[in-house]
Amino acid sequence: MFSEKQRTVLTWWTPGSPHFEREAILCDGAVRSGKTLAMGLGFFLWAMSCFHGKKFGVCGKTITSLRRNVLSEILPRLTELGMRWQEKRSENLVTVTFRGRENQFYIFGGRDESSASLIQGITFAGVLLDEAALMPRSFVEQACARCSVAGSRLWFNCNPAGPNHWMYKTWVLEAEKRNCLRLTFTMEDNPSLTPAIRRRYERLYTGVFYQRFVLGKWVQAEGRVYDFFTEEMAVFPPEHCDKWYISCDYGTVNPTSMGLWGRSQGVWYRVKEFYFDSRAAGHQMTDAEYAGALETLAGGREITAVIVDPSAASFLEVLRRRGWRVRKADNDVLGGIRLTSDCLKTGKVVICQGCCDCLREMEEYVWDLSSGCRDKVRKEHDHAMDDMRYFVSTVLGRKQGGVAAWAVERKG
Repeated sequence: MFSEKQRTVLTWWTPGSPHFEREAILCDGAVRSGKTLAMGLGFFLWAMSCFHGKKFGVCGKTITSLRRNVLSEILPRLTELGMRWQEKRSENLVTVTFRGRENQFYIFGGRDESSASLIQGITFAGVLLDEAALMPRSFVEQACARCSVAGSRLWFNCNPAGPNHWMYKTWVLEAEKRNCLRLTFTMEDNPSLTPAIRRRYERLYTGVFYQRFVLGKWVQAEGRVYDFFTEEMAVFPPEHCDKWYISCDYGTVNPTSMGLWGRSQGVWYRVKEFYFDSRAAGHQMTDAEYAGALETLAGGREITAVIVDPSAASFLEVLRRRGWRVRKADNDVLGGIRLTSDCLKTGKVVICQGCCDCLREMEEYVWDLSSGCRDKVRKEHDHAMDDMRYFVSTVLGRKQGGVAAWAVERKG
């Protein structure tokens, strides 16, 4: 018995399928969702139905894990379907015969960057990459480049990683562009799991781990600074605010981020934002252009003060000359993170749904686990995080007293 998504994986390549013209399939999603079984079985069925005398690649993080997680499950099922197979472990080769056809399946492990050299020079009619997100990009791209036989197709299977992962950016987000069928699996797509077992898995995880392993979302999990925060905590902006601030993290080559903050019934909301990445845009903005963007963000509201990165001397001067009341931000990084964490947890500070870049960075802002320093954040995806911290530290810091001394638990 197979679920609807599993049946799609088993048949997407057949002439009667609405997905027949696709050149690749990518199945991602929750753990224990049945995607590995469907992908492995579908791959061998497709290969043996469409080709004779060809070579195929079957790839995993390691050969040992591939044999344990894929081949040990799939090969006995091939026997049940009437196929015959023979494995030569010394050559990492499985030969399969079915109805007068015979094909060879070579097994590879994509452990590190050097693994790409192992797969060079061979020509495939197709490749199955199990747990593709765990493999180096160079290995995956080399495996794909080997598929030059007419009618060849690519089969990807993986659990989600972080939203900045190359697999997410180049294949998940660009599935249509790459003519790839993407199917996201949940535990409900695995008919072999009973409701009780599904509930057990759901109880195992909380927060971002629940989102990744149970809901199958590509979210940052390891070492997140604000690991308690979820996108569901974002709200619609309030209708009326009685006080306004703008916070700004200024950059020339690095992105510039500005947040518009409004107070409603004692709660501070990040209502709107401006975010400009000169590298992505291909050009830089001047201080005068940034000042114009800030004025647009203000939208005619009475701004109590503009809180600016203290190192942005030239931009501070431009704002002063234009009549803005400016304040240099409190730039105590660790103290600011502690206070911001507390304010987010207690609901004193809220991010609104339209602040897309701030919400994105909340997922990607992580501790620098490689530095050996317990209290250091990685200087990436931190521009909206800095302007949020500037606002909380400078406007709310003095009012919170000893709260700023609270520690933020970091996941190692």
